[in-house]
Amino acid sequence: MPVRIDGVVLLDKPFGMSSQGAVTAVKRKLNAEKAGHTGTLDPMATGLLPICLGEATKYSQDLLEADKTYIAQVKFGQRTDTGDAEGLVIEELPLPVFADEVAMKLALESLLPAFTGPISQVPPMYSALKRDGKPLYEYARAGVELERAPRDITIHAIRWTNINWPEATLEVSCSKGTYIRVLAEDIGRALGCGAHLVGLRRTEVGHLTLEQSFTIESIQKGLQDSSSYILPVDALLQTLPHLTVDEQQAKRLEMGQRVPLNMPSIEALVRIYRATAAPHNFIGTGDWRSGVLHPKRLISSAH
Repeated sequence: MPVRIDGVVLLDKPFGMSSQGAVTAVKRKLNAEKAGHTGTLDPMATGLLPICLGEATKYSQDLLEADKTYIAQVKFGQRTDTGDAEGLVIEELPLPVFADEVAMKLALESLLPAFTGPISQVPPMYSALKRDGKPLYEYARAGVELERAPRDITIHAIRWTNINWPEATLEVSCSKGTYIRVLAEDIGRALGCGAHLVGLRRTEVGHLTLEQSFTIESIQKGLQDSSSYILPVDALLQTLPHLTVDEQQAKRLEMGQRVPLNMPSIEALVRIYRATAAPHNFIGTGDWRSGVLHPKRLISSAH
């Protein structure tokens, strides 16, 4: 019978596995009651996939909103119907001719300023965005192309880390809602020869990094004690300011009541801890404004 497990597993998702497949594999191995992820990685993509277990699922939205960092392998000279290597090549274009390697690098570097900071992107047809209750990829598979409104995103940082022409590797730090496939296509269009994504690895989600992650094999084979890779629920929220409340205040918050705090106030979402010696004294998040703490998402202590 499944058991309640509250926490976060940082998975290094393997190539070819869907995000939901990864969640199911971890959930089954740990015999967990409830699990979910914090933002889809395509089957082609690898890398950091935080999987929330039990009460941690309440905070998955916070990571969906977080900035993310990727290593992207871009191939120039070909366009595909999906924008990545999983699709069919729909156009072959001649590659630009460079005088030498320095000229090639300068040409590629000169493309990046236009893709830095706030930009807009047209979401791809091969995406899970819905129109009239149906994902866009279903229309695309039926050969139907729909108008899509551009969306505002932010590229915080972008740089070439390796060039092995006609392929090149990008490191991209970006806001939520960014499609790296579309970024690769748009860069290829700007160079005049088209491009598509041939590899993608996510290295950061918010403050969480790939270095902290575990492979599906190590989890399935039980190479470590499960406590070594199940992080506490509040691991998702370490960038928020924290507050400690006494037992009486904690009980009021758990009943959905606001709690006035006699201390200098900040206007912020905060993580809240019960003043106790117990190691797992996190009780949830709250909005702290005008000296009053308003409960927002509290974890259930009932087992």
